[in-house]
Amino acid sequence: MTTPTPPAADLPAPTDPPAPIVPAPDPTAPSTRALRVLALCGFLLLAGCLVLTAVLGLVDAVEGDGVGGGFLTAGLWSPALGAAAGTAALAVPRRALVAAQYALAFAAPVLAALD
Repeated sequence: MTTPTPPAADLPAPTDPPAPIVPAPDPTAPSTRALRVLALCGFLLLAGCLVLTAVLGLVDAVEGDGVGGGFLTAGLWSPALGAAAGTAALAVPRRALVAAQYALAFAAPVLAALD
């Protein structure tokens, strides 16, 4: 008894390129909707950190030498840069943009406190 051989057209030719390898999506990665919600919540955090930074700047102006230094200036610029990162995260949801938004929000009062 002989086994039937498949037709030659069904077998891959030795000169055919290999099939492309497509990486599987990460099952634990956050969805784009979740990243956008986190970016929206980051704007509330930015507003709160901006108020805290302003309060720390005013306290330093009253109790300190009355002159804002470089750290206070950097602390006041930090929420603006965080808002830019948050806006970019809303348009193109990326984990790194949301992380930058939160890092810049937390950096604002820390920088103002260093002044």
